[in-house]
Amino acid sequence: MSEIALMHRLGLYARLVRIDKPIGTLLLLWPTLWALWAASGGLPSLHILLIFIAGTFLMRAAGCAINDYFDRDIDRHVKRTKDRVLTSGLIRASEALWVAGALALCAFALVLTLNELTIQLSIVALVLAATYPLMKRFFGVPQAYLGIAFGFGMPMAFAAVTASVPMVAWVMLAANLFWTVAYDTEYAMVDRDDDLKLGLKTAAITFGRFDRLAIGLCYGAALLLLSWVGVMMGWHWAYYVGLLVAAGIATQHLFWIQGREREACFRAFRHNNWFGAAVFGGVVAQYLIAV
Repeated sequence: MSEIALMHRLGLYARLVRIDKPIGTLLLLWPTLWALWAASGGLPSLHILLIFIAGTFLMRAAGCAINDYFDRDIDRHVKRTKDRVLTSGLIRASEALWVAGALALCAFALVLTLNELTIQLSIVALVLAATYPLMKRFFGVPQAYLGIAFGFGMPMAFAAVTASVPMVAWVMLAANLFWTVAYDTEYAMVDRDDDLKLGLKTAAITFGRFDRLAIGLCYGAALLLLSWVGVMMGWHWAYYVGLLVAAGIATQHLFWIQGREREACFRAFRHNNWFGAAVFGGVVAQYLIAV
């Protein structure tokens, strides 16, 4: 294979794993950073921090590849996904599997530098990530499963830092579950018409005309659980300022999606990056101000 052909192939693989669309990585990364800062008392080691940042990128990329593999016959019927590289035939299905496997192995190699409990949890995380694409075929709210898969870096972060997974880690994971249902329902609203025709199951379809109410309740549940995290950790006012900012962002999203237009719903979904950043800002601020 010539150098030009190789570069073209690598470019197709980059599109497969959404390197050009970092929002998915960020939505995985923020909760992981919440947990790392909480577990380490605001000062995670550089080694662990870099492993979790790299691992988040690698596993999100692997998840995109395996998702496209499972959905290759569905995506061609959906406006938003019909031009993906696998769906359009630019790469073979076997290549997507090889890419997913290689990325997952790289992530696992990083985890092998951590303690035994983290390694064990990483296997659970891998199973969750690999099986999520199947959920939309038979589970009415696959976004809830995604919330667990996307948030499993949180108990892993506590395990890596403290060699244990305390109750607060599971409360954080529950908060992430509700947040994920909120933002991924906004995402699912973009594809609702196509998904209905294909007989798929998503929260946007399950919630129906109560979709905005359900999203608002999920944002509220996430913020309440994050408030409980603050109580359990003994955090002070700076953290709650971060939650207040996040609540304002969530409220803005509810206004944006009230007409249920595709672009508005997609805008709200992508803007959840700032929700995650606001919570992280509150966590960091409360440690900095405490010093």
